[in-house]
Amino acid sequence: MQNNKPDYYNNLDKTYSKIWNLLKIGLKDRNAPYHLPAFICGKDNNFDGRLVVLRGVDENEKKIWFHSDIRSTKIKILKNYPKSVLLFYDKSEKIQLRVYANVKINYKNDFTKLSWGKTAHMSRQCYLGKKTSGSDALIPTSGLSNNIDDYKYTIEESEYGYKNFCVIENFVQSIEWLYLAAKGHRRAYFNLNKKPLEKKWLIP
Repeated sequence: MQNNKPDYYNNLDKTYSKIWNLLKIGLKDRNAPYHLPAFICGKDNNFDGRLVVLRGVDENEKKIWFHSDIRSTKIKILKNYPKSVLLFYDKSEKIQLRVYANVKINYKNDFTKLSWGKTAHMSRQCYLGKKTSGSDALIPTSGLSNNIDDYKYTIEESEYGYKNFCVIENFVQSIEWLYLAAKGHRRAYFNLNKKPLEKKWLIP
């Protein structure tokens, strides 16, 4: 049971700082709960959702990003409706975030070149399949050749995957915060489009 109230419990400014602190921890620590947010996009009856790996957080530019395959279903959706919701939850902190964002798809530009250069040899495996993810298969398969499955490819050979690689930037528009506490929950809303920052409490 939570007996001690954290310093952000009744303070919107400290709550906002806590949000970005948790996101930065999620970026640096692969075992942190915020490292794998749920990404949701779509409109009307065409929705798509999955877990993604957090690859970048920029508090100054108010954006977060992750890597993707340009052939992915979500790319087609985002081209028609470039908006997203990212859902984060930390069980130990008892904090949920719903992050609403505008999306930019980066493909074969300076941003993707920089990100690809930092992508580890092992991680490049994801982009080396010759068929699109979700394609029909006659047998159970990873969609990769045995050499690629066994990481028997050089860093030079992995460059083939760059043509499938893209970076999804999420420019944060607003954030809803929910803190679950035995002494009483707290919920807050932050509108990052407003200057100064719009911040207010909500009923949990």
